[in-house]
Amino acid sequence: MIFKRKGLAEYSLLAVFLVMISLSSFPSASALNQEIISRRDLVIDLGDGLTADAQLTFPAVGDGPFPGVLLIHGSGNTDMDEYLPSLVTGSEEPSRPFLQIAEYLSERGFAVLRYNKRGIGLKGVILDVNIVVNTTFECLLQDAEKALETLITQPEVDSTDISILGHSEGTYIAPRIAIKDTRIKKIVLMSAGAHNLYDILHFQIVEQSISEFEEIDGNNDGLWSIQEVSVLPLIQRDPFIENSTGDWMWRPGVDPNGDGYISLVEETLPLWNQIFEYLTTAEYPGSIWYQSHFALENNLEIIGNVSAGILILQGEEDTQTPVFEAHFLDQRLMEVGHHDHTLITYPGLGHSFYPKEGMLQWLGPIQDHVLSDLATWLKDPERDQFILVEQLQTASNTINELQGQLNDLNSKLNQQTNELENQVKELQLELTDMRKTLVEQEDRDTQLQIALDSSKNISYIALGVSIIVTLAVIARLYWIKKLI
Repeated sequence: MIFKRKGLAEYSLLAVFLVMISLSSFPSASALNQEIISRRDLVIDLGDGLTADAQLTFPAVGDGPFPGVLLIHGSGNTDMDEYLPSLVTGSEEPSRPFLQIAEYLSERGFAVLRYNKRGIGLKGVILDVNIVVNTTFECLLQDAEKALETLITQPEVDSTDISILGHSEGTYIAPRIAIKDTRIKKIVLMSAGAHNLYDILHFQIVEQSISEFEEIDGNNDGLWSIQEVSVLPLIQRDPFIENSTGDWMWRPGVDPNGDGYISLVEETLPLWNQIFEYLTTAEYPGSIWYQSHFALENNLEIIGNVSAGILILQGEEDTQTPVFEAHFLDQRLMEVGHHDHTLITYPGLGHSFYPKEGMLQWLGPIQDHVLSDLATWLKDPERDQFILVEQLQTASNTINELQGQLNDLNSKLNQQTNELENQVKELQLELTDMRKTLVEQEDRDTQLQIALDSSKNISYIALGVSIIVTLAVIARLYWIKKLI
């Protein structure tokens, strides 16, 4: 074949032709826009005629089954997305932390189930007030267990690789399920509580409020002035001051003694203590849920009983479950020698793993690096291998324990067999002695019978002699009488 030198124009046309061929081999735009996640809407039967809407997300492509993850939400009127309105996110957009987690993990190979709380619809809408006000911690725990069974029975889910993720209140539910259910291989605690809700509530209402008061109190005199409060963001200053007249003034009831200042010791602290006491008594309308929490054993006391791997994720600026709660849990796990636990804390992030701004803890979306840490920990192959080694060691320990029990049983059986043989020998000796005694008794009976027979014969002879003598005497008397 002879090649001819081509000109620039010919090369340009050839290049365009090759590009067109390459482009024609690319997938269509509709294929590129294909959803990477599949979704299935479900309904969970909670029992007693109650149901909860749920959704399973899983990879749209790939061979399942996939590792399963159950999401357990925090407190309040919470839906499956953990929907938070724009009012608390610090932006014009709401946040949906659980939807973020579900989609992020499903894009990376997980099947994730999330569900609405009982009596709650999407966006936290209350569907049944009676159900909500009568919900206890035990109800929420049972609902989570029902959701877990729903997750495990889905065909896309690998029932041998199940994780539970709990956020806030969910961090009290997740370890309790994991302790009872050995199918759980990993648990994740986000914004975790170590102590009872009673202590957490006191921190939130009293201790945290004191810290915020002191931060606002610029001259550290224990008093708030209108000037100090007026420079705060709207969401913080609005409960205290208003500007209806063109000048800032305290709202009615905020300054009870009318001296123009709010005193920490004399006015706010007594109020906070009063609020705390009211919330923790049976008179409070929501006391059923609170009291059910107050009766719980601390997470700090039970966390060491979790055999599954544990990941604790905690924002260092969390004002609802403070960072030292996570450190308490980590210390307890180290104390008991837990085989697989990790604590990751995030400077500057709050309760929803969104940056804190000054004293404001906005509940915005979870930051990407937190989601990345979560997925990395769950997918760590070394952890899976370590878990298998732990399971093998546990099985080996169980076999050794059973072998020891079998040896103990054999030893007891041998001991009982020896004791039984000794008892049989003793019984045989007693039987021999009894037979010997019986033979001797029979010999005595024979001799007695012979003696008795001899006595009878002598008696008969004596009787005969006596009769003969008597008859002779009678005859003699008869003859004597006849002679006379």
